Formats: sequence, C-alpha cells, structure tokens
Amino acid sequence: MNIFLEHYGNNKLTRKTILTNPILFLAFGFGSGLVKKAPGTCGTIAAIPVYLLLAQTPFWVYSVLTIIVTLVGIKICDDAANLLGEHDFNGIVWDEIAGYLITLWFVPFSWQTVILGFVLFRFFDILKPFPIKWVDKHVHGGFGIMLDDVLAGILAGGLLLIFQSTEIIF
Repeated sequence: MNIFLEHYGNNKLTRKTILTNPILFLAFGFGSGLVKKAPGTCGTIAAIPVYLLLAQTPFWVYSVLTIIVTLVGIKICDDAANLLGEHDFNGIVWDEIAGYLITLWFVPFSWQTVILGFVLFRFFDILKPFPIKWVDKHVHGGFGIMLDDVLAGILAGGLLLIFQSTEIIF
C-alpha cells in the first residue's frame, strides 16, 4: 500500500518535482502534503515544529514571522495552484501552517495549547462553519487558499483564549 499519490494536480506533477521545486516544496509543507490521506492534518503536524521554534522568540518576532508566513503564503499557494493546474489542491498545506501559527499567536506556550490548538484548528478547517465555507467557495487564487485557514486559525485561537481566560482546560 502506497501512502503517496502517483501524480499531483491536473498537470500530473511527480513527487520529485514537488520536492525539488522550492515553491512546491513550501506549498506542500516541506513534503507533508504529499500523503494521499489527510494531507491537511499532516500539514498541520508539520506546523508544530515550526511553532515550537517560533514560540521561543519574543512576541514581536513571532508576530512578524507569522504575518510574513501568511502574506508570502498567498504567493506560494497561488504559484503552486498554477503549477499544479488545480485551485486549492488538497496537498497544498502552507495555509495550514499559517493557520496553526495564527491559532497559537496570542496564547502562552504550554503542551495543552499545542494539542488543543491542533484539535481546534483542524475542527474549524475541516468543518468550515460560516464564514469559512463561504470564503472557501467564493474567494479564489492564493488569497482564497490562505483566507479560509486564516479564519479557521482566528476562530480556533479565539476559543483557546476563552478557554484560557475561564480556566476551563488550563
């Protein structure tokens, strides 16, 4: 049983092409989006070490880098979609990395927030409640690919803040 697809996107790109093209390598979350099943979840898992690295920096550095990851992600996702010949191909997971960083942006580090942030972000990213689903269907290009995950990250992060302030889980 192969955990990878034979080809990716309408342009039938190979794993080698994705791993050797810098834009595609980033868009596919350092290769985590290559898996056949649950690439978004794998992309979010790939975001955890990125978060752990950034969580050690001052808040302003984390903020600047999260904004850069998000804004650069618009171009990365747009270029990757064009190279794949398919809008928002499920292997494009740079948006999950940005969304996860946004989820944990304003909460202090703890292993509970790392895990609960993962669960909440995946919940909102998969179920896509309003307005996320509307954005996913109506906003196109790299901006659209990124925006639904940014919104999922904002909702998940907001819930984390509520949980923390009411000491429900922490």
